Amino acid sequence: MEEPTQVQVNRQLLVDAQQRGLAPTLAAYTRLSGPGWLQSAITLGGGSLSGALFLGVLSGTRLIWLQLVAIVMGVVMLSAISYVTLSTGQRPFRNISLHINPVLAWGWLIATMLANLIWCMPQFSLCYAALSENLIGPSLGQGRNSQFIVSFLLLATGLYVVHLSRHPGRGLKLFDGLLKALVGMIVLCFFGVVAILLSKGTIQTSDIVSGLIPDLSPMSRPTGVLADLVGQLESSIGQYWSNLIVKEQRAVMIGAAATAVGINMTFLLPYSMLSRGWDKPFRGLAKFDLATGMAIPYVIVTSCVVIASAAAFHGEKVDDALASQDPAVMLTSPIFSKVQKSLMARVTHEHGPDAVNGWSDQQRLDAMAKLDVAEKQIALSLVPRDAFQLSRSLEPLLGRQMANLIFGLGAFGMGYSTIIILMLINSYALCEALNVPQNSQPTFTVGCLMAGMAGAAWPVFWTGESKLWLAILASSFGMMLLPIAYITFMMMMNSRSLLKEDKPMGLSLWLWNLLMGLSVLGAIAAAATAIMDKSSDPTAGKVVLAVAAGYIVAVILGFVMRKPNAAANLAKSS
Repeated sequence: MEEPTQVQVNRQLLVDAQQRGLAPTLAAYTRLSGPGWLQSAITLGGGSLSGALFLGVLSGTRLIWLQLVAIVMGVVMLSAISYVTLSTGQRPFRNISLHINPVLAWGWLIATMLANLIWCMPQFSLCYAALSENLIGPSLGQGRNSQFIVSFLLLATGLYVVHLSRHPGRGLKLFDGLLKALVGMIVLCFFGVVAILLSKGTIQTSDIVSGLIPDLSPMSRPTGVLADLVGQLESSIGQYWSNLIVKEQRAVMIGAAATAVGINMTFLLPYSMLSRGWDKPFRGLAKFDLATGMAIPYVIVTSCVVIASAAAFHGEKVDDALASQDPAVMLTSPIFSKVQKSLMARVTHEHGPDAVNGWSDQQRLDAMAKLDVAEKQIALSLVPRDAFQLSRSLEPLLGRQMANLIFGLGAFGMGYSTIIILMLINSYALCEALNVPQNSQPTFTVGCLMAGMAGAAWPVFWTGESKLWLAILASSFGMMLLPIAYITFMMMMNSRSLLKEDKPMGLSLWLWNLLMGLSVLGAIAAAATAIMDKSSDPTAGKVVLAVAAGYIVAVILGFVMRKPNAAANLAKSS
């Protein structure tokens, strides 16, 4: 089939620019960038927002570095799969099936579609919350009817935007421009918050700089204000709260790192490049695009959210009512309901479940009221927050209208851009699953609608027990598959049969393997910790372990049963 004229023009533009030197090359890269911004649009979603928020709540500015390290690891692996894809010009799903392991390929595809369908729901929910709580207000309505109407409008406009990407030239430029504008809006919103906080002296530049220095101590002990609070307590009591804080810190560190690059993002990049006709001359552009379009916006936004959250919530003091040792007064605190579970767990730890079970409600309230103020402050610090609580807490500094506008636009942009990209990824995945061309109109549209309609149904499914089980299923399978996908990409980079003369050699290969190896180890550590934490859950633990064990067995069988000459046979037949 004749190559589209626009692709030929872009290829020649790159070749000419590379011959003229660095400055023209960078100018051409900037002009043609696109897939990296798609990655930015999906990674800056509700998961990144909530993860960065809780990092600031628990550890202040001490963990700003985590987002930087996580995204660098992700960029390394995404650069690897882009290098393989652009060198071979072939769809990676087929290459993995033929050259590595068909079970890995299908697991990668299924996990991607599963993540698209499930994680689209909280993005619709985030958009609706931004509109109802910040941008429009209560007039939008709170019932399911208004939720479904807003979700349908988001779905319809998102579907239109996604279909722009299928038209080379004007449509694709408009698609890229809209996504870059959304990402730019998100960056400006949250960067503006930190600029205001700095100008008012609420946060110090030195705290931000020190937070950029990697520090793994939060994996084993409390940090910041929480460490001081624990130090005020008697040894055994302090140890109880210390263990609880560390468990939360470890979980939120892993969660925040995991949202930098999800399993579906590894599927998006190669297919978005192939859909644009990119090939070998575009390999340098791919790396530039990931660095400028994905890594830089992600680091800026998540760092700003951590900083703002630290300023608002880290070491937040309890109100006088909660601090009171009079149970009747303590009950009048508006935040008592948020910390009651943690305080009761602390009382049960001291007196034992058998004794506490025999107490009256009044005895339990008396025991909670007598706890030290520092303990109540720690319990408050363990309460998860969202962007809307953050915007309200910063109203005295930013002003109510400014806080609502900044956080509303930022949160809405995060959710809406992610909806668009999840629909796009799902269309790529469905076309690949059915082995049809990526530009197949019916299949492409059905793939978009699958993710979009699942997301728009959030008022029904993203609540209560169903929300819990969907989140456990998607996060467990996705986290388990991410290190397997990374290992697969590493094997592809070292495959002579796949890359032939384009396989890195010598120092280049050593450098690739070193960087990829570190990324693989990080992904394995995160996945193992996440699965172990979920496996201890009395309701979901068996499901998580069964899924993990079953897939590992299937992967082993895939290696054993794969025919060594499968790739050669298919190459002959095609």
